Amino acid sequence: MRLKGRKAIVTGAGQGIGRSIALKIAQEGADVVIAEMNPDTGTQTAREVEALGRKALFISIDVANPKQVQGMVDQVLRVWKRIDVLVNNAGFDRPGNLLQVKEEDWDAVLGVHLKGTLNCIQAVAPHMIENGYGKIVNLSSVWGKRGAVSEISYSTAKAGIIGLTKSVARELGRHQINVNVVLPGFILTPTVSKMAEKYRNMIIDNTPFKRVGQPEEVANVVLFLASDEASFVTGALVEVSGGWNM
Repeated sequence: MRLKGRKAIVTGAGQGIGRSIALKIAQEGADVVIAEMNPDTGTQTAREVEALGRKALFISIDVANPKQVQGMVDQVLRVWKRIDVLVNNAGFDRPGNLLQVKEEDWDAVLGVHLKGTLNCIQAVAPHMIENGYGKIVNLSSVWGKRGAVSEISYSTAKAGIIGLTKSVARELGRHQINVNVVLPGFILTPTVSKMAEKYRNMIIDNTPFKRVGQPEEVANVVLFLASDEASFVTGALVEVSGGWNM
């Protein structure tokens, strides 16, 4: 019960990695806000958290909208009085190469991934500063370090999250707030499950472990960074990729 009594927000917690993170930290004692745009998947994750004996609060939200994000944080503080952990996981992909990427796709992807991460951090930071405590874990991607063909928007957004994490870690360190970033590699999410087999096999062949990662394996790392076991870890990049990016 490494997070016993803690209150956490997990964005994009309706499926895939976000869902696994929400369930993992609930198993370790935290009450969890399921911040998710899709009401069907969001309420399902909330029910699963409650089945573990923890409190859950589903809030339908577009993290790219700062007013909605601030409203969410205000609601959580009214109901639960505190926020100890923020996991910025919300995101999606609209593939496109350099010469074909559309402006609306670029804006949408960076809006959710990068602006959304900033919006959530800005909303919770004053409360965490006042408490002199907080754990912020951002989700980037291996593609944020190495780039990817036909993933201009996604790779750029994920690279931006790395820079944002380091800058925020420097600013909030004096307040004893830990800020770190996790870089998943090839993980079995709903998107990956729909990928053509030949492309999946190409990535697996370049992964030393020769397999796809599981969402729970990412959640385990996020749990560590959200716990007091990582009390002297901040500004760190942790890859969960099976060595794909070596």
